[in-house]
Amino acid sequence: MVRAIIKKKIKRYIKILRLYSQFLFIYCHNYIYIYSNGRVGKTLAGRPCLILHSTGAKTKLQRKNVLSYLKESNSFCIVASNGGREKNPSWYHNLISNPECKIQIGRKILSGNANQIHDEEYIEWWNKMDNMNKGGYSNYQKMTKRKIPLILISVT
Repeated sequence: MVRAIIKKKIKRYIKILRLYSQFLFIYCHNYIYIYSNGRVGKTLAGRPCLILHSTGAKTKLQRKNVLSYLKESNSFCIVASNGGREKNPSWYHNLISNPECKIQIGRKILSGNANQIHDEEYIEWWNKMDNMNKGGYSNYQKMTKRKIPLILISVT
């Protein structure tokens, strides 16, 4: 009886430790990618990452976020999943208010315009992004009632 309780507690602590270690790893990756000015961190777990430079919707301050992306010709698709939370991420609101943005891949900075994807195009890009993320975005969609937005940044 006591061993079963101890095993249960150990499993719970291991699960919590894994979650914290994943969060810490991603936080450190984002910090290094941004503050190395793109020299280190172009990929995370085999997925390409960009640094989104956007203007704050309310503050008008410059904001930076590290996001995974998929590129086709001169367009970059990003997902506003926010980890499956009920609210969209702040960078999504920034891009809706101020669609002009910059993206940085490594040390290369490109200017672009952001537009939300809808209808058939949404389904097509959703499948591509979800495949790239090995079903992770579908899992996030199951966690929230909102439809997770997709943003397409067209390089100008």
